[in-house]
Amino acid sequence: MYEKQRTIKKEITISGIGLHTGNNCTMTFKPAPPDSGVRFVRTDLPDSPWVQADIDHVVDISRGTTLQHGEAKVYTVEHVLAAFAGLQLDIIVVELDNNEPPVMDGSSKPYVDKILEAGIENQDADKLYLEIDTPMSYGEPERGVDLVVAPSDALRITFMIDYKNPALGTQYTTLVDLEKEFVEEFAPARTFCFLSEVEAMRNANLIKGGGLDNAVVIYDSDLGQVEVDRIRKALNLKDEAFVGETGIINDIKLRFYNEPVRHKTLDLLGDLALIGAPFKGHVLAARSGHKANVALAKKMRELYKKKKFAGALGKKTGKALMDIDAVLKVMPHRYPMLLVDRILDLVPEKTVTAIKNVTINEPFFQGHFPGHPIMPGVLILEAMAQAGGVLLMNTVDKPENKVVYFMSIDKAKFRKPVLPGDQLRFELEMKSIKKTSRGSICKMTGKAFVDGNLTTSADFMAMVVDR
Repeated sequence: MYEKQRTIKKEITISGIGLHTGNNCTMTFKPAPPDSGVRFVRTDLPDSPWVQADIDHVVDISRGTTLQHGEAKVYTVEHVLAAFAGLQLDIIVVELDNNEPPVMDGSSKPYVDKILEAGIENQDADKLYLEIDTPMSYGEPERGVDLVVAPSDALRITFMIDYKNPALGTQYTTLVDLEKEFVEEFAPARTFCFLSEVEAMRNANLIKGGGLDNAVVIYDSDLGQVEVDRIRKALNLKDEAFVGETGIINDIKLRFYNEPVRHKTLDLLGDLALIGAPFKGHVLAARSGHKANVALAKKMRELYKKKKFAGALGKKTGKALMDIDAVLKVMPHRYPMLLVDRILDLVPEKTVTAIKNVTINEPFFQGHFPGHPIMPGVLILEAMAQAGGVLLMNTVDKPENKVVYFMSIDKAKFRKPVLPGDQLRFELEMKSIKKTSRGSICKMTGKAFVDGNLTTSADFMAMVVDR
């Protein structure tokens, strides 16, 4: 796997019609500066608005993945994103003069060929890989959908589908090495659908640009040619169509014996590109589609964001997300007022878990109280607030240039004394966050525990401002 961020050497253009909208579109790939990610730009709209290709901008997953930010909306981006992910491109601008990339032949190969024609070059900036340290999963038991990501030293995908159709049956594939396998073994795999789905999709105002030249259509009716002719007439399709001996309309020859599951792998690769960063992990997928893929990508992006914030990308962090060195990079506090030793976990914009080790060497024990040392309640609240400050810092850019001011503390309760030798565990949950002209304001609730016993609880309101 590559260590430097990659983009294309020169701009290059490709044109065609969109699968679902049927709109003609010219799409231009352009080089981009380091750390800018993948951006889709709508040049046909005033001021050329753009949308970042990440999970935060997914607005629809019905029969494809749609991105939107403001006026910039782009349909069916997964095949383009799969081309980028398969070629390990990190930074690129995609300009479109309409709202959907051209479907071409229904695979990623035409995009791949254009990118390779333009050439790929490394940038000076390092890649930031999301390394999967412990298994994570997403499932939909009622639909038999399972997705698991296990630790691995590289990106790997194992995919299984099992349709009750003789033309498909059970299919299985494994992508082990992007550099060696993607271009020839997975990029050419075309999209597919069942004949029974065609009419429903057209009635839903979809597949206006679909045809037998950009999709493999699987026969799944008991009515024979009569059903095929009925659908052709209902949809006013110009293509000739007949029930093939292979179970595929017009007996269109597959590019691989298991082309459908390879295309499912392609879709998964494109949807996981919405993490916004390359990852190292082995994805095991069963019967997964865009909905499940995007749900998994969302969980992986949350992990990426918190690891990036903690400076934990590309390294094993053990039990802690942020050790004391990482805490010092984010927190402005220093001795004797730094009261957080470690961040155990952080879910962006949701929760944070932190610890403070209380020792007899704490300076406040000299006066609170001689012969009967007890940690002052106000300092327990301060420590809890500092943990909450780390959670709030995760919501802003360049947190090293920010500071958290606490505006109020409500409903503070002290249930048990905290003594030397105790370890305080703080658990805080963000209740709301609002961005104003002055900075981000949030409300959160917090609890402090020692050995699983609740010692302190309180509600906080805080603001992030420039240092």
